[in-house]
Amino acid sequence: MDLSQLGTPVGPPIRVHGGFANRMYRLDTDQGSFAVKELNLVDRRWDYRLDDVFRFEQAAFAAGIPMPEPISASADTLVHRWVDGAPVPEEPVSEAFAFEIGEILARLHSLDVEWTDTSADEPAPRDWRELAERATATGQPWADELASQIETFLAIAEFVHACERPGPVVLTHKDIQPWNLLARDGRPVVLDWELSGMLDLSGELGSTALSISKGSGFDTIEPAIFRSVLDGYVAGGGTLPPSGPSWFVYMISGWLGHTRWNILRCLTDTEATTGPDLALSQESAANGIRGLPDMFTRLPALESLLS
Repeated sequence: MDLSQLGTPVGPPIRVHGGFANRMYRLDTDQGSFAVKELNLVDRRWDYRLDDVFRFEQAAFAAGIPMPEPISASADTLVHRWVDGAPVPEEPVSEAFAFEIGEILARLHSLDVEWTDTSADEPAPRDWRELAERATATGQPWADELASQIETFLAIAEFVHACERPGPVVLTHKDIQPWNLLARDGRPVVLDWELSGMLDLSGELGSTALSISKGSGFDTIEPAIFRSVLDGYVAGGGTLPPSGPSWFVYMISGWLGHTRWNILRCLTDTEATTGPDLALSQESAANGIRGLPDMFTRLPALESLLS
């Protein structure tokens, strides 16, 4: 990748580990510090729409959304100015932090940005029986657990397929999770915009509010923090969509596809040259196989957060 436009390096790029889909480096030059993201184009689940995403990022940054400044986007590389901040752990945030996240979403959804991507959502995967057989044949550590949950995964796929989305559809970030946030002076900074696109509003609000109001599982959900996201959204000028299971179908659908993608990476048993390391794919596959059935059985309790 040609990064000469960023200035003269003062040292080699430094790998920043932990990305679930791509690889990140910090590059320090005589013009400042930059986050350089090498996109995984080898086995992505869908094509990146980088022209649309970069235009959306530029509009969000110009509108004062707290985020890294977008510098450039090419076919395989995204560059942002480096932002220092504290990682946001996977545990309930403060109510004030959650409220501001809701306000940020309302401001994002009010932006008037051209969006040319008209691609359809990927269908819910239904090949879980075949995947379980391949996992057993290749000796995956989670093979027995996957085999025991085949019917549950098929039921989850049917739920994703059949669940009605009430609308409206908004242009949004689509992936505000703890690992895509920094805390700077106790306030949120939103990272990792490459999944941005059109999404049913209830799915965006439900995924965001749930992800920052719970711990690593579903036993520590803080209803007051969940509600703070929604209160912030209304205070920022947004209108809440109707209650229902659609608030959580996007999170389930995304996790389902992400789990399958990591399972396929593990089945090759080959360290890829792009995307997450094999060890992280193993961890993500295991977490999805255990976590998705748990979340699915808790849908009625999750819907009670909306009342």
